[in-house]
Amino acid sequence: MSLVSRFTPCLAAFAVAVFAQAAQADEISIAVAANFTAPAKDIAAAFEKETGHKVTPSFGSTGQFYAQINEGAPFDIFLAADDTTPAKLEKEGKTVAGSRFTYAIGTLVLWSAKEGFVDDKGEVLQKDAFEHLSIADPEKAPYGTAAVEALTKLKLWDKLQAKVVKGNNISQAHQFVSTGNAELGFVALSQVYKDGKVTSGSAWIVPTDLYEPIRQDAVILNKAKDNAAAKAFIEFLKGPKGEQIIKSYGYGK
Repeated sequence: MSLVSRFTPCLAAFAVAVFAQAAQADEISIAVAANFTAPAKDIAAAFEKETGHKVTPSFGSTGQFYAQINEGAPFDIFLAADDTTPAKLEKEGKTVAGSRFTYAIGTLVLWSAKEGFVDDKGEVLQKDAFEHLSIADPEKAPYGTAAVEALTKLKLWDKLQAKVVKGNNISQAHQFVSTGNAELGFVALSQVYKDGKVTSGSAWIVPTDLYEPIRQDAVILNKAKDNAAAKAFIEFLKGPKGEQIIKSYGYGK
């Protein structure tokens, strides 16, 4: 028997397996809160590699996504930056029953792109050493709400309000700081943290007793009620591989 003929059945079986996976592969569209951009990209890549399904993420503010979903945007899954918005969609009958759960608990951090600018106790906020303080719009983004809560508890909101610049979402708030348009700002820890350390600049991780817990809920939307890939993604997100990625960016769960 020739070498080619010996391996032909194996090659045929492999081709059948690949074809079967391709035939079963599906595509899902996910609305992702801006603070979860980096981990979502990692999770999507790992999920695609493991399952063959295709993930198309969109990133933005939770408030904007809520409006888009109500206007009929064709998302299959919503990874929000809070727990109230998915609960509202659930109450309005726009989600698959029983699919909502908390996938991450976010952490607020005061961050500057400058080394040594933010001290490890956040005392820089008490000093007149900056002109602009960036936060996400508290009307649209939970991390912006948390920033206002923290400043209010520190009795600094009235003093610093005139210096506040608001991004439409947490990505824009981070961008203001990273480009130097604001000397410092309140951002999501996941934007400046990986594998146990802040990756650049200087930061103060805000004590969690200064703001309400940022519980981030996921939910499957009605469009995907019969979509096996959507259910598989949620299981992956809940599973050990998803959890490991989430924790590596500084989230609790």
